[in-house]
Amino acid sequence: MIDVASAYEGETILITGGAGCVGSNLTRKLAQYNPKKIIILDDLSSAYTWNIPKLDCVEFIQGDICDDQVLKWVFKQKPDYVFHLAAHFANQNSVDKPEKDLKVNGLGILKVLEHAQLTGVKRFVYSSSGCGVYGLESKMPFEEHDISISLHTPYQVTKLLGELYTNYFHNLYDMPIANARFFNVFGPGEVPGKYRNVIPNFMYWAMNGQALPITGNGNETRDWTYIDDILQGLTRLGVVEDAIGESINLGSGKDHRVIDMANKVNELCGNEAGIAYKERRDWDAKNKLLSSIDKAKKILKYKPQHTFEEGLENTHNWFVENWDNIQKSAEF
Repeated sequence: MIDVASAYEGETILITGGAGCVGSNLTRKLAQYNPKKIIILDDLSSAYTWNIPKLDCVEFIQGDICDDQVLKWVFKQKPDYVFHLAAHFANQNSVDKPEKDLKVNGLGILKVLEHAQLTGVKRFVYSSSGCGVYGLESKMPFEEHDISISLHTPYQVTKLLGELYTNYFHNLYDMPIANARFFNVFGPGEVPGKYRNVIPNFMYWAMNGQALPITGNGNETRDWTYIDDILQGLTRLGVVEDAIGESINLGSGKDHRVIDMANKVNELCGNEAGIAYKERRDWDAKNKLLSSIDKAKKILKYKPQHTFEEGLENTHNWFVENWDNIQKSAEF
């Protein structure tokens, strides 16, 4: 098995969307491997400077992935590895703003790939969505070969489009790409907000003594994956040779009911306001989400290390420690 730490030592790494939850945590992880430099490119449309790691090896550039001048400046530094995390995030956000979703998630990745191809990067890792590329007809647990073109939101469409573009650059230019299909990532670093994930939003509402809104009956399940396990998979996707040209699920391989998650969050936060059931959203058609992580285990030697309960506790601790900043930044 490859020595992940030594592979990144002395290298220059670009993380687009690096100020977000996955990006900021990935930056801290990669910084432990003594890289030459980590460049964070983020337009701060859904992230905050206080969440960016303040480390000597980190250079933060505020800019848009659709801006060629910004990309020319960034790629002039000749990054060895690119982790493309920047995205117009969330299903409801894409339903509300489909044109922006297409611009950021479609044109954005195309431009980043074009610059990466000209630079000759060692690996381009794309953050796709396991919750997006599989459809209602896909068998459970979701296996990588069983993607769907019958999708329900622009976000799902453009996440799949991103994989098609990375595969195109791999097939035509032999670019060493790898696609990571995330499943319901959660953990420290994600600021709550209108278009953010359910766990940080539930934490925020529970800490403010509000009832937690469940859209459905609460028996729906999700494959929530703790951020540190995602990082284990991502860092290996960047250097494992057999991952080149592949799309690989990064999930926990377990699913949990929404109602159980909500009750646990209320318990952690001491919230007595309980649950408020709401009408289900039109696009939310999946009652169950569960990943197969057999391919990740085989190729990456991936093995989730954290229980769901541990992850929730760590997330709650982060909320407590950063509550002042979170309250100032949360936008609903």
